[in-house]
Amino acid sequence: MKNIKKSLYVLILTLIVVGGLVFANREIKIGTQPSLKPLSIADGKARLLDDRKKWEASPDGIKYKEWEISPEGKKVHASHDKIRKYIKAFSNMEAVVASLTFQRENAKSPGPKWLIVRINGEQYMMQFSPKDFQQLNSLKVNDKIIVRSHSAGYSPKHPYLIVSGDYIEQNSKVLFKRDFSKNNGC
Repeated sequence: MKNIKKSLYVLILTLIVVGGLVFANREIKIGTQPSLKPLSIADGKARLLDDRKKWEASPDGIKYKEWEISPEGKKVHASHDKIRKYIKAFSNMEAVVASLTFQRENAKSPGPKWLIVRINGEQYMMQFSPKDFQQLNSLKVNDKIIVRSHSAGYSPKHPYLIVSGDYIEQNSKVLFKRDFSKNNGC
């Protein structure tokens, strides 16, 4: 009986010591973690500026800066300036279909489908997944359409400004409307 009591005491004492060590270790880990306070607006802007400077110093950033000051880059930026107010207001832009079969040079796979349109004399690109592009099968070159877009992007790998084709209509009939409830609005 004495042996059982001793074994029980040793077992309980061992559990207390191990439990204390685990708890103390947990306290140390919690105490050494950085605080997760939200950044102030100024700190957030400073961090973004630092990140941007680091990227601009990278090989990709340097290539982009060189493209930006090239004639091609200046042309793309100027075309963005022409439609900026329409994008900001998500308002109608009258467009003419220039190409339904555009493919990037040196493209390794068929990949996304591209619609090239002319708006106010400038060419713009719109990228679609093959599934989304099926909704535009009725379009032909020189068709007049209405386009609305929430955003546009630059890329040195593309000859024109890339406009998101969020809404396309022809003759008051909606051909394509992006569903923003999917992909968290992206």
